[in-house]
Amino acid sequence: MKPIYVTETPGTFRLSFEYNPALIDLVKRIPTRQWDGSEREWVIKKESPLFPPGYDSRWYVEQFAAWAVNKRFCSHIARRSETRDIVYDIPPMKEFVGDHYILPPFTPYSYQLEGVRYALDNKRCIFGDQPGLGKTLQAICAVVKAHKEAMTYGETFPVLVICPAALKVNWKREFKKFAGIDAVILDDSNRASWERFWELKKPDGEAICPVFITNYESLKKFFVIKVKTSSRFTLASIEFDERVRLFKSVIIDESHKCKSSKTQQAKFVEGICRGKKWIFALTGTPVVNNNTDLIQQLRILGRLDDFGGYKYFVSRFCDGPKQSSNMKELHYRLWCCCFFRREKQKVLTQLPDKMRQYITCEITNRREYKDAEDNFLRYLRQYKNADDDKIARAMRGEVMVRMGILKEIAARGKVKAVAEFIHDVIDGGEKLIMFAYLKEVVAALKAEFPDAVTVTGSDNIIQKQNAVDRFQNDPECKLIILNYKSGGTGLTLTASSRVGFIEFPWTYSDCEQAEDRAHRNGQKNAVNCYYFLGEDTIDKYMYKVIQTKKDIANEVTGTTTQIDEDIVNNVMNLFGARL
Repeated sequence: MKPIYVTETPGTFRLSFEYNPALIDLVKRIPTRQWDGSEREWVIKKESPLFPPGYDSRWYVEQFAAWAVNKRFCSHIARRSETRDIVYDIPPMKEFVGDHYILPPFTPYSYQLEGVRYALDNKRCIFGDQPGLGKTLQAICAVVKAHKEAMTYGETFPVLVICPAALKVNWKREFKKFAGIDAVILDDSNRASWERFWELKKPDGEAICPVFITNYESLKKFFVIKVKTSSRFTLASIEFDERVRLFKSVIIDESHKCKSSKTQQAKFVEGICRGKKWIFALTGTPVVNNNTDLIQQLRILGRLDDFGGYKYFVSRFCDGPKQSSNMKELHYRLWCCCFFRREKQKVLTQLPDKMRQYITCEITNRREYKDAEDNFLRYLRQYKNADDDKIARAMRGEVMVRMGILKEIAARGKVKAVAEFIHDVIDGGEKLIMFAYLKEVVAALKAEFPDAVTVTGSDNIIQKQNAVDRFQNDPECKLIILNYKSGGTGLTLTASSRVGFIEFPWTYSDCEQAEDRAHRNGQKNAVNCYYFLGEDTIDKYMYKVIQTKKDIANEVTGTTTQIDEDIVNNVMNLFGARL
């Protein structure tokens, strides 16, 4: 049982307490009461003609609080006095100036450049934009601009990127795509000598590789020599590799994974970041549970003292039954110090109506895949050398079958990585549409997310409609899993603006149809589509066929033979060097 908090300000009384229907019903009877959603408090104005003669706001508040304690809904009355009722206006983002150094044909949106300006001005900060607004691009742009203009900003290279395991390859690709910079993923082959990539220089004086990427689970292996045994796990008990001093900047992707100071990973990140001038934490969900989630993230940034230190932060911003207090003040102080966040609807005019990105991930069944790929390539060589047209047509069908087998094996191997992505989305409070093809993959995702609803060939019409209705209307239903045949057309799923694909259909038009379950009338946000590609699998060939050869879907008028021939010929071209 927790107390009822009564906070008196110059113009109001503010009440906060654990949810209870009886208390909610009674507080609504108090004249002038209003619910402050941002602060999660009931606000009662002191002065109002609504109070009956002989009664005032203080009387109502005292009677209400006493009743709550008497009925044992609350343990006691916790009184506070504050000089607030201040209007906290969030300052506007400053305009970007100068060159952004992002390679053509990519041009950052103006809101993204404003985020880069904020990062350059504040140096150790949280990129809190909603998912899909390009936090990765902004972070890359900021470290590159600071490096190019070191006399103005100070050195940022070499850079360490800490991210979830499924995103390591994606970060490497993004640095190359946006900035033309090579990155190295830390693994066992370079564990003892990764610093050589920084020490060795090109003829122009630049390092061979100024960017290093690792995942949270590998921090101990690469950067910690030993952890001293003690009753209390602290930074003092960790002996770090001297090489962590090389890094001038650190990018922490999905930084909410460091929200608990009790985990080793969070302490490792804190130790690695200690003393760094440049630290960029990227997260669309900086607060998952309550304001205490910010403490370790601010400590990693070296920003906790900007909020009065640990004790003051807890007393000021982590009070009340929800451990979240003075929300408007905290939000304002974060913006002024080390945090920015934009929402989709506020920058939607600067966004295209649909954005696609692919995420490369490791598969968990590499040996099985390699054996099947070797068999596929042998058969593809036979098809290539077939002289007789009839034999080639007959073999083409078998090529499609074997390609399908490779797709299936790759899809099964991606389930673990995709599950991590889904957790990040729905744990952050957002809804997600997930497309798959194999029954086995759908079943694996359903086993991992038992609360998800499904639309598959095994569901009848009523079950499908119930699943759609629940996803559209129930705030607690965060995930819907569909296969292409049953859910790829005809359904409206505008409750989400995020669509994920663990497997690919054969044509671009099928992809677009699936994407358009969310991108249709009633959708208020830009739709983000995520394609998961297994590293070194047929996925990358299929993605090129689907995305860069869109004319296949447009030109083919419908026969299976035409589709098969176009797909096989394109895959032959893409596999060409290996045949």
